[in-house]
Amino acid sequence: MLGLMALGMPMAFALVLTGASMAWALDFFDTQLLAQNLVAGIDSFPLLAVPFFILAGELMNAGGISRRIIAMAQAWVGHVRGGLGFVTIGAAVLMASMSGSALADTAALATILLPMMRAHGYPANTSAGLIASGGIIAPIIPPSMPFVIYGVTTNTSISQLFLAGIVPGIIMGVGLVIAWKLVLRGIDVQRDEKLPLAARGRATVDAFWALLMPVIIIGGMKSGLFTSTEAAVVAAFYALVVAVFVHREMSWRELHGVLVRAARTTAIVMFLCAGASVASYMVTLADLPAALAGMLGPLIEHPKLLMAVMMITLIAVGTALDLTPSILILAPVMLPVAVKAGIDPVYFGLMFVLNGAIGLITPPVGTVLNVVAGVGRMRLDQVVRGVSPFLATYLVILALFVAFPQIVTAPLAWLR
Repeated sequence: MLGLMALGMPMAFALVLTGASMAWALDFFDTQLLAQNLVAGIDSFPLLAVPFFILAGELMNAGGISRRIIAMAQAWVGHVRGGLGFVTIGAAVLMASMSGSALADTAALATILLPMMRAHGYPANTSAGLIASGGIIAPIIPPSMPFVIYGVTTNTSISQLFLAGIVPGIIMGVGLVIAWKLVLRGIDVQRDEKLPLAARGRATVDAFWALLMPVIIIGGMKSGLFTSTEAAVVAAFYALVVAVFVHREMSWRELHGVLVRAARTTAIVMFLCAGASVASYMVTLADLPAALAGMLGPLIEHPKLLMAVMMITLIAVGTALDLTPSILILAPVMLPVAVKAGIDPVYFGLMFVLNGAIGLITPPVGTVLNVVAGVGRMRLDQVVRGVSPFLATYLVILALFVAFPQIVTAPLAWLR
């Protein structure tokens, strides 16, 4: 698979051909079986959440919801030293609770905030690195598309995964605040004028409909009013109503373009799911989970050490694979080993997705890094240098979660 990707083949096709090659090697090759697995990979009700969350993210950006969140954050903390950095972090956490897409959130943050940070004298590479780091909070705080894909792939409760991501996502935001304060030392930046309380209140009221969105989504799922899949539909419909009828920043004519962009992104994700279904079926047929369990056998009695080894492995893989393919290929192989060691499958799912999210800002693939570089018209190596201190912060947080699982499991038990 890595060889095909190195030749420039799209990842979905590489997955299909890898699965077909494994089928041939196992003397199990059947074109009808391959076709059936392609269809089965996307024939899933929970996966319907993916296109609707993608659509919700596109509607947020087109309808002014994202811009209002950023404006509110700027009104409250824009006047403090390094205020635009804190605005970025606050906006990233709030937007993560609405769209669940790292790429959509990063693109919105970079488009609006990167020019502002440049104009205020912030170093371009550090600003780009912070925006990229803030963007990857989206896969952790619910609603999260990677959690949906992980839950479908491993038959883990998506609602439980959503609840597990709330506290770690907030911790990631706090970690970025600390890292940003340290990075700011010795950098002279321009501050915004402190706004009167009335102006801050108006900005908050203006963002009211945006802030109500995560309350509806999380509250609806926690109360049992709708499932995670239905929550995605509610989010998309809510974003459409707010964009067209409340904010009136999107016309029905512009809706066509929004739907096309959402459809294109959905096609990419779903084709990856279909291709990975072929590969994962052959992985199961070859009994690779049992082989992996045999290799890691001595570590089964030491869950924390096993988690550390798995996370290091995933970090290495994450430099070559994007988040979604990592979930589709490796999660079904690793989860049975983790469960055998007595590790909570929901906790493992959170750690898996968090590790993959960190891979989004880790070269050479670093999808989110490429988004920021493209929007900011910067070289990729500049963004890589800027993201380094924030990447180090995330690795420390990951290590803390491995050493002290209670940071994740205790709030999850309370939220359950």
